[in-house]
Amino acid sequence: METPKHFRLKKVLLDGDSMERTLNRMVHEILERSKGGKGLALVGVRRRGDVLARRMVEMIAKVLGKKVPMGVLDITLYRDDLSLLTQHPKVGRTDIPFPLEGKRLVLVDDVIFTGRTTRAALDAVMDLGRPQNVQLAVLVDRGHRELPIQPDYVGKVVPTSLNENVLVFLKEMDGEDQVVLVEKEDAEG
Repeated sequence: METPKHFRLKKVLLDGDSMERTLNRMVHEILERSKGGKGLALVGVRRRGDVLARRMVEMIAKVLGKKVPMGVLDITLYRDDLSLLTQHPKVGRTDIPFPLEGKRLVLVDDVIFTGRTTRAALDAVMDLGRPQNVQLAVLVDRGHRELPIQPDYVGKVVPTSLNENVLVFLKEMDGEDQVVLVEKEDAEG
């Protein structure tokens, strides 16, 4: 995995095997809380949450013997920092091929930081329908919330400084599974 420019690798938090075990534990927690998956559906937040959701749906299918519905949510136009990012945002496709009404919906994302992505995802979901309830599953919780949002299922809690970042690499996108902690390099460095 290549560390982005102006960051240095500080620590590997999860390798491929530990990521697999972590997702498997989260799946079992979700199934236990949803009483065996009745009415359960997963929606991954596009660009990495959707990959994780797809993996979790496969794990659920191995346990239950059937797949639960899965969708992909693009939140680009719901972001409160959109005007700060770019004048011409690249909007991805939302694909939720099932009605949300009455579902026990689990939003899946890779990392929770300020909570703003989750707020945008909740707004997008509510524009599409009214699930029975919505829960949040994240691979990594790095703290520093700006909104009163807490995940229901957490793979790993990693206290970070504001100078650090958590990067999730996935074999489907990056060729390898790995979660790393990186630190911003000094401007002179």
